[in-house]
Amino acid sequence: MTGYTRAIEDYLEAIFLLERRQRVVRVKDVASFLGIKNPSVVAALKSLAEKDLVEHESYGHIELTPKGRAVGEEIYARHMMLFAFFHEVLGLSPEVAEEDACRLEHHLSAEARGRILQLVEFVRACPAGEVRFLQHFQHYVRTSERPAGCSECSKCDTEPLFIP
Repeated sequence: MTGYTRAIEDYLEAIFLLERRQRVVRVKDVASFLGIKNPSVVAALKSLAEKDLVEHESYGHIELTPKGRAVGEEIYARHMMLFAFFHEVLGLSPEVAEEDACRLEHHLSAEARGRILQLVEFVRACPAGEVRFLQHFQHYVRTSERPAGCSECSKCDTEPLFIP
């Protein structure tokens, strides 16, 4: 975790993404991106500047400091990892995956984030193209029934999922 509030993380991620898309980031850009009013952004920028996360002159453009950029980049990486997990592994729609990634990116432990990232990397790197258990899981999600191959697997019903 970054040790910052969800609001601060949201501002840093928004500024990070806006900097990647456009040359200059202004208060109105951040307000529009986050769906809030300009005065709220101005107040937040003052707090972010006090924490050495952004540089902002009144009515000027906004820039992340190296520290702010590092935090923004880390938050965005968490977001993308969760989006990939929800969309690619669990098969959720892009809209639902995006919404849930936004909610959870601020609340997971480093250990949980690491495991989810490992699972996403494992699934993406599978030389067979798709991991068999994911195909079975996606079938189960669609039909509420185990695929034919699963019914023959006695281990599913008799062995624990995780062995300490």
